[in-house]
Amino acid sequence: MATRMLNLLKMLNWGSLLPTALACALLVALAAAPLHAQFTYADVFDMNCDTDLTGNGACDAFNIGSLSLWTDGNLYGTAYEEEAPYCTLIFNVSTSGTYTHVLTFTGSTGKVKGCREYAGLTPAGTKTVTFYGATSSGVLGAGTPGEIFHFDPATNTFKVLHTFAGVDSEYLAQPVVGKDGNLYGATSSTGATYQINSTTGAFTQLPNSAPGGVQGPLYLASDGNLYGTAPYGGALGSGIVFSLNTGTGDIKKVYPFNYKTDGSYPNSPLTQGADGYLYGTAQDGGPAGLGSVFKVSTAGTFKTVYSFAGAPDGESPVAGLLAASDGNFYGTTASGGLYGYGTIFRISATGAYKKLFDFTGKSGAVPGSDPTTTLMQHPNGSFYGLTMEGGLNNDNKGVVYRLTPVKLSVVLCCNTFVILDQPVNIFGVNLDQIVSVTFAGVQARFQQVSPNYLQAFVPSDAADGRVVVTAVNSAGGEEQLQSQQKLHILPIITNLDPGSGSVGSRVGIVGGGFAGATKVTFGGVATGNFTVVSPALIQATVPAGAVTGKVRVVTHNGSALSKETFTVN
Repeated sequence: MATRMLNLLKMLNWGSLLPTALACALLVALAAAPLHAQFTYADVFDMNCDTDLTGNGACDAFNIGSLSLWTDGNLYGTAYEEEAPYCTLIFNVSTSGTYTHVLTFTGSTGKVKGCREYAGLTPAGTKTVTFYGATSSGVLGAGTPGEIFHFDPATNTFKVLHTFAGVDSEYLAQPVVGKDGNLYGATSSTGATYQINSTTGAFTQLPNSAPGGVQGPLYLASDGNLYGTAPYGGALGSGIVFSLNTGTGDIKKVYPFNYKTDGSYPNSPLTQGADGYLYGTAQDGGPAGLGSVFKVSTAGTFKTVYSFAGAPDGESPVAGLLAASDGNFYGTTASGGLYGYGTIFRISATGAYKKLFDFTGKSGAVPGSDPTTTLMQHPNGSFYGLTMEGGLNNDNKGVVYRLTPVKLSVVLCCNTFVILDQPVNIFGVNLDQIVSVTFAGVQARFQQVSPNYLQAFVPSDAADGRVVVTAVNSAGGEEQLQSQQKLHILPIITNLDPGSGSVGSRVGIVGGGFAGATKVTFGGVATGNFTVVSPALIQATVPAGAVTGKVRVVTHNGSALSKETFTVN
């Protein structure tokens, strides 16, 4: 199975990429139970290229992104369809395994133009949640250019936002939400970076290019920059981690890989741990030449967390890592392990590694093979993923699988950088008896949208931290559900009190997101005398030399400029 996938990847020009349990049930019970006693594995849905309940078969889910959660509680993903024009389809599957065909790309003609989709879908929006994605150009004879598209599951409407030229969009990953709420991405062949306006859908090419070969989606880190990997870049040609500043368009080379010591061919998406480091996988290289798990700071401090050895623990970690709510990271290897079909593993920030499951191919206790899709965590506490091959039907075309249990949580969508009164979309399970919602301990107003979906509004005193939803559980008691992600509160100025004054007078700056403010200016002149009374209020003294103009507040999350002009008397 791994050989078939390797041949496909080489045909797709993926270089050395090797890409997001036992022989009998008795052996599973005796040997494997202690290995994964904290988890159970379930084959949720077996892919079938030929037929399914709708006549649109999904198979060969080669996708280094992850499944995406929508407001209906279902998981959305992409897979191939082995019928003309041999393009990608979008599907959803419920947590209980009910499969629904959503749409099929129609190639260079038809209503849904585009063909191959390699990385998945990005949920975005504030008042409503929709999906953004990308199709790739000229792949496997499809003869279609790459495109950025928008899809609304609620209305089943599809729109092409931008069409690329030539090979600029080979193996194009979906755009991701940036700090400002717009969407950003990079092309593979040329590294061209771009912005999609989340309101108008307008496409803008940014001034600088990323290292060539970007194939995975970018990641929004806590410093507000986007980070990604390129498998070919760096001084030694073994790959590189880079950053994109969406405000300036600047590209920074964060760390170049060394094949022998660090690993090689990193192209999966990154994620961020509680320690602030970015974590990822390299599919090749390292001491054994079989791939590695690494972490790197935003300043470029690098450490190899774990190196794979092949038969015992797996090899070729194609997919990225899931930073789960328990503080650990979870991932997969595309091959290796006990049977050569790949593994599922857990690893800590310090490198404590534990293999959870060995995939068993077309039969056995853990059906599936060649897992190339990054795991995602559902609010029900389970992890969900895709395999490219394996499964219990005759097609051997992959499975949607689940790992349980993990403590229940809630998922924030779709931007982790928010401002005062902005609605934050919260996905969960059975959210129909909510007692309260807090942002880093501050009460927020909220509204119920559905049993799996609510909106809460950023309160004025909110500071950076996690969202906690308190709900009534089935026993009648209260249960607190903490978000997997942290929110970052952007500064905003809503009022100046008073709106005029002389040098040396005190001014109240009212708004939100002021926690940790580092600078306050009046007409461009900084004051050295200000106090952050609360995240919603700063008391500042008008400095000598101040002129009539706008007031600006700078925090570690960004800066805010007053709408009104402060008049210096």
